[in-house]
Amino acid sequence: MRYLLQRLGFYLIAGWAALTLNFFLPRLMPGDPATALFARFRGRLAPEAMAALRETFGLTEAPLLQQYFTYLSHVLRGDLGISVAYFPTPVSEVIATGMLWTVFLAGTAVVVSFAIGTLLGIVAAWRRGGWIDSWLPSTLVFLGAFPYFWLAMVALYLLGFTLGWFPLGHAYGDDLTPAFTLEFMADVFRHAALPVGTVVIATLGGWLLSMRNSMITVLGSDFVNLARAKGLAPARVVLRYAARNALLPSITGFGMALGFVLGGSLLTEIVFSYPGQGYLLVQAVRNQDYPLMQGIFLVITLAVLGSNWLVDVIYMWLDPRTRGGRS
Repeated sequence: MRYLLQRLGFYLIAGWAALTLNFFLPRLMPGDPATALFARFRGRLAPEAMAALRETFGLTEAPLLQQYFTYLSHVLRGDLGISVAYFPTPVSEVIATGMLWTVFLAGTAVVVSFAIGTLLGIVAAWRRGGWIDSWLPSTLVFLGAFPYFWLAMVALYLLGFTLGWFPLGHAYGDDLTPAFTLEFMADVFRHAALPVGTVVIATLGGWLLSMRNSMITVLGSDFVNLARAKGLAPARVVLRYAARNALLPSITGFGMALGFVLGGSLLTEIVFSYPGQGYLLVQAVRNQDYPLMQGIFLVITLAVLGSNWLVDVIYMWLDPRTRGGRS
């Protein structure tokens, strides 16, 4: 418990630092959201409206320290400001519209890729010299060398445009209304098949190699040889002794990947016109929507910190040495 509290304290400090940077960085940029929004109307707003816009976006003449504490109080209440691109919708509502789709798309891809890659890595290390160990890693690494967006465009052209097996974009059909029905859910999975598949193919080789190499190292350890000498079942030796210890390095990578899920698979979402966080981030950059960019970056940062603390909890369960405060 002491170990977890120490790590939690570290992440709280890191979260405060992220909030502070998120406050100061936009104020170092040229211009402000009110000026950007005023310019978009191209003279259709009276100059007197600038003062109201600045007040709407929280741009006051108050001392910087006072603005900082006001910003912290708003963030703690979930108030991330007003979006410029989607004015006058609050940033929190804009982010919420894309977060569900991003968690579903990128989260599914990360979990599926990690699970399959880890299992294949265990099998490849345990059956060294077999076809899984000989051919599969090199094939998957070769496919993973291609960028996400290239695989996405090839899959979209061949399987979507040419063969017509999958939809060309969006999260669901235009003729459907979001609802928890079998028809809608089936259509959502059909639209997500190609984006998820391209991300899984691009990342599967890395998880496989990572787990395979760790497994080979652990399989040569003394405690594994002792377990074999005791006559324990091969499945128990592989899962209980070897895989559990070899999994520790992969868990760290999985935690980082899981944290960046909220950032979305940026280019993949653009190729498939998927309404996730990555797509929102592109729209925010194009429209100079500083409040929305701030909100998305903050959500991604906090998600990474939260997922890393979750990894520490899993570490403590997998590795008893951390329970005594030793890493």
